[in-house]
This record gives sequence, structure tokens and C-alpha cells, in this order.
Amino acid sequence: MNTKVEGIFKPLRDGILVRNMDFKGHKTPGGIIVLSDDGKLGGIHPRWGEVIAVGNEQQDVSVGQYVMVAHGRWSRGFELNSETVRTVDPNDVLGIQDEEPEAINKATLGHATRAYEGNVSVGALEV
Repeated sequence: MNTKVEGIFKPLRDGILVRNMDFKGHKTPGGIIVLSDDGKLGGIHPRWGEVIAVGNEQQDVSVGQYVMVAHGRWSRGFELNSETVRTVDPNDVLGIQDEEPEAINKATLGHATRAYEGNVSVGALEV
């Protein structure tokens, strides 16, 4: 990561800027470590990020919320004020949550499963 920015960063239009996306590997019950982005099914899953800035036209997401973003629909990241941040595609936000999510995705048997039982906002629908 070579791009370093200091100061205030405001996304354009309906853009979303996030931090704290989880890119660590996951350990299966059998002790096998599956890398997060290994190019196989075990590494392909949505990620949560904490929203730290939104564009002026963004109406669905607010700063401080957490968004679940479809796999690969985020930027490689850049350093903003010594912290790694990423822009995400607002069209690929799958859900919004006010509280910090815990262990949402857990890789098992080569695919991601959902290990979360709280409420996630999907537009006007609560699931």
C-alpha cells in the first residue's frame, strides 16, 4: 500500500469509506487455517466494515454504522492518517448494523457459513 493521505477525506456522491475490515484467516474445527482471500471458496465471503465517512448523496448509511459488503466490492485500501481504510461500492452493501458485529463469517468445509443471530437491517426489512 503506497497511497498515504493526511487530513480529512470525504467520499464523492453516495460513496462510503470504511475501516476495520477483517482479512485474517479462519481456523476450521479440525485446525486447518483457511486464508481469507485464498482464491478458493473458503476465502470468498462478504466482509463487515465500520463506516467512517459518507458522500453527500448517501442516504442509507451513516457514519458509525457497520456495513456488510459483497465479496470483492471494496478498494485495495490506502492509508488515511496512519490507518488503513477502504472505499466500498454502495450498490453492493448487503446489510447495515448499528452495533459492532462479532464473528459473522466462519469458514467450514471450504465455504463460509453465517454464525450471527442478531438483527441486520436490509432496507426496510429486518431479518
